[in-house]
Amino acid sequence: MKYYIEVGTNNKAKQDIDEICRREGFCNLTRHNFGEGGIGRFFTKLVSVTSILWHLHQDDMLFLQYPVKKFYFMACTFAKWKGAKVVTVIHDLGAFRRHKLTARQENSRLSKTDFLIVHNPTMRDYLIEHGFKGGIHCLQIFDYLSDSQTSQQVQSTPTVVYAGNLGRWRNAFLYLLEPVMKGWQMELYGKGFDNQANHNPSLHYHGFMASDDFIANVHADFGLVWDGDSLDECTGDWGAYLRINDPHKTSFYLRAGIPVIVWSQAAMAPFIEEQKVGISVDSLSQISERLSQLSPSDYDLLKRNAAEMSRRLNDGYYIKQGLAAANEYLMQHV
Repeated sequence: MKYYIEVGTNNKAKQDIDEICRREGFCNLTRHNFGEGGIGRFFTKLVSVTSILWHLHQDDMLFLQYPVKKFYFMACTFAKWKGAKVVTVIHDLGAFRRHKLTARQENSRLSKTDFLIVHNPTMRDYLIEHGFKGGIHCLQIFDYLSDSQTSQQVQSTPTVVYAGNLGRWRNAFLYLLEPVMKGWQMELYGKGFDNQANHNPSLHYHGFMASDDFIANVHADFGLVWDGDSLDECTGDWGAYLRINDPHKTSFYLRAGIPVIVWSQAAMAPFIEEQKVGISVDSLSQISERLSQLSPSDYDLLKRNAAEMSRRLNDGYYIKQGLAAANEYLMQHV
């Protein structure tokens, strides 16, 4: 049997993986909800984890999403006591961005799993370098489930969309764009943007839009994946983290059928270019030139590939591939 513990969070990536597990026939160990408050969530997770002891048996699979606050070590330990195998998909590495753990401490936790589903080859190499010995599969990109239908069309003026947290503390680059925006415009969606400080006629702020509405209604030629206070590189903790993680924002744009522009040093850049669903730039000052160099046929290929990627993301293709790889590995290491 295959089991999972429902995450019970507002994190879209985790919710989608929960849903895909349900569709794939995994048994949910989260049977009781004790409320949405801190104490309620604590007891919900505690009862879910302890139920491992009476549900799992020899050679069963337990699928976990990491990080699991407070209970990851316990869940893995209980599964091992029952002779089950543990498969873990990583969403976030605490040692790399939040620095709440050392690499050694985090590796000690992750060593309790038999198989890891990681973001990309950069993250895989990082974990192996720090001592992980089990099986590893590279997800490449997070899936994105939505009932919305995309309706993309080419804009008369090349349009780049940016969606997410628009606070200056995280994305000060938005206020620096005007000198490098030659021949293209940007549409902003999200919270935290100081529109009173915006004097850029090519930058248009639309406020917050629900993700399903965005997928169905927003038209853009590219979606930008960038963080920090610089036009020339992604900076700060969030920006530096792009060197190793797969930002969910990339999946969001592609699910909407929008090709992406990513930083050339981002861990996702090779995948984006190999799949021909976007372009990479060293600096935001290169966007104008890169857009002018794209022929209609070049862009049409990007759009068609983004539309196909959208279908795969909505089907849960990538996490299904990871779960299949985990199952194959575990069958070989019984």
